[in-house]
Amino acid sequence: MKKYLTMVPLLAGAAFLASMGASSAAGKYTIGISNTVQGNGWREEMVCAMKAQALASGEVAKLNIAHRNTDAAGQLEDIRNLISAKVDAIVVNPADPAGIKAGLEEATKAGIVVVAVDQAVTEPSAYIISNNQEQYAYLGAKWLFGQMGGKGEVFYMRGAAGASADSDRDKGFKKALAEFPDVKVAQEVFTGWQQDQAKQQILSFLSTGTPINGIWTSGIDNVIVDALVESQAPLVPIVGADNAGFVGQLSSVKGLVGAAVTNPGSIGGAGVTLALQILDGKKPAQQTVLVEPQLWENATDEGKAKLKAAADPSLSPEWPVSISIPDWTTYTKDQIVACKGPGE
Repeated sequence: MKKYLTMVPLLAGAAFLASMGASSAAGKYTIGISNTVQGNGWREEMVCAMKAQALASGEVAKLNIAHRNTDAAGQLEDIRNLISAKVDAIVVNPADPAGIKAGLEEATKAGIVVVAVDQAVTEPSAYIISNNQEQYAYLGAKWLFGQMGGKGEVFYMRGAAGASADSDRDKGFKKALAEFPDVKVAQEVFTGWQQDQAKQQILSFLSTGTPINGIWTSGIDNVIVDALVESQAPLVPIVGADNAGFVGQLSSVKGLVGAAVTNPGSIGGAGVTLALQILDGKKPAQQTVLVEPQLWENATDEGKAKLKAAADPSLSPEWPVSISIPDWTTYTKDQIVACKGPGE
């Protein structure tokens, strides 16, 4: 059974967040964190949200963080190291569900709470709190294909091959594609969710002179706009995520038509909250919680108003502006930006 939540972005200075603050209670838990992508703004915000929520909760004495660029085999090794360290819970963003299933099962058997964030896992004992990745892709692709007039060529920029979020997004993208039979994929690439790689891919494609009518990106967006502007290529409609840089571009780059679909990196903080709830004996009724995305576009006055309200130029361009999730995170903006966990 799945529980669905609607994502409502909390902007800087939200009153209830400020009132929560950090608890003065002595921390009693050690939380392990496993993440396999560095150098990506979304993942960095996710880790900072984990640190901030652990600190704000007052229940965490220590974080044991495995945060590096690696594959499923490397993540399996990291998870087993966390098990050996006898952490109380592991919050994991999975590189590949099948590749780490054995490690998650071993953790559960060792009495460790396992929570997967951002992406689903196949280990049935694990809890999952994730952005709805299939709906994320479907919303953006459907909007994009409509902006293209229901026909033409789209450049399809995916995430990391094998990641369940990418597989789910591919389902959503193809669901929308099936509704627009006259839209074709000009080229499909895997960006690995890396900014430099994605920018080089679009520049290489533009150098061929092949015409396109739209670009769908898996959250790698502001550098794609930069590439189009720098190469003086036509500004075709673009879909990205709610990253601060892209949200700002949608209001400032002349001639750019696009949409940002919310995909909060703060889901990492929500994962820490869920792990703590389970450790405190408050297991949720549902094994999976999905946060529902919203689409903010600049083609209508209503959409422009939403983008203006969400914009936060003080954040890193690659950080999602949705820095908090109602009912799941209690840190302040200062805490997530400071990126400090218990004891740091």
